[in-house]
Amino acid sequence: MKKCIIILILMSMIFSQSEQPYPPLELVSVPTAGTLPRGTYTWETILSKGGTIMPRLAIGLTPSLSLGISWGMNGIIGNEKPEFNIQPGFYVKYRAFDESDTRPAFLLGINTQGKGKYTEAERIVIGDEGPPITRYEQKALGFFISMSKNWEFFGNLGFHIGANKNIWEKTGNPKDDDQINLFLGLDKEINRSFSLLIECDAGLNDNDEEYEYNDLTFGRGKGFINAGIRWAMAPNILVEVNFNDLRKTSKADYVNREVKIMYSESF
Repeated sequence: MKKCIIILILMSMIFSQSEQPYPPLELVSVPTAGTLPRGTYTWETILSKGGTIMPRLAIGLTPSLSLGISWGMNGIIGNEKPEFNIQPGFYVKYRAFDESDTRPAFLLGINTQGKGKYTEAERIVIGDEGPPITRYEQKALGFFISMSKNWEFFGNLGFHIGANKNIWEKTGNPKDDDQINLFLGLDKEINRSFSLLIECDAGLNDNDEEYEYNDLTFGRGKGFINAGIRWAMAPNILVEVNFNDLRKTSKADYVNREVKIMYSESF
């Protein structure tokens, strides 16, 4: 069975040559300076651990402005009780400067959608009680800036770097909540159909290691390294297989795997 799967993947890489319809809007979870083309929409669905489904609709209003809305739903697949996020997530991306030969593209944005379950709980600090936790397992970006630069190197090579600050999710420690977070990553085109994605989220605004979580699987202030592969299955269909938290900095026993399916169309 494994041999058949490997053969199918290799055949797809050799013979499937659908162009990717637009530059990546995100890597695995961190944003790039890419936006949707004007008059284009995408419907994206993420399938993740615990039967989680997170659909998102995004629209390109202008070549530089994209808007989106999403809603996380946990336990939808499986035999557990479904749980819905208390509110939808929204995002806005505005590219202030386009990329040129000498400078990267520069983008401003906001994203209120985190990953995983939303938790409201009392924080327990060793030897003391602290303020409550109100956050997703992986916090939303909040306000962010992102810069992207691309080069031709046996296919496109894109480098992305940025910073973000989330002012509404609380880790239970004001020192962590006040931190500005940093992220960076790259995407490398393997051929016209496949791209490799890798990113690092520094997690500076995440919980420190000093906390006891009562089975909550938050990060420990050590950041997240994520990777994935993107396949342009058809001119308007992209499929990703992503691997989150490769260092397993949370209390998870295994790397979190997810599948992302993206459909785009013009209107």
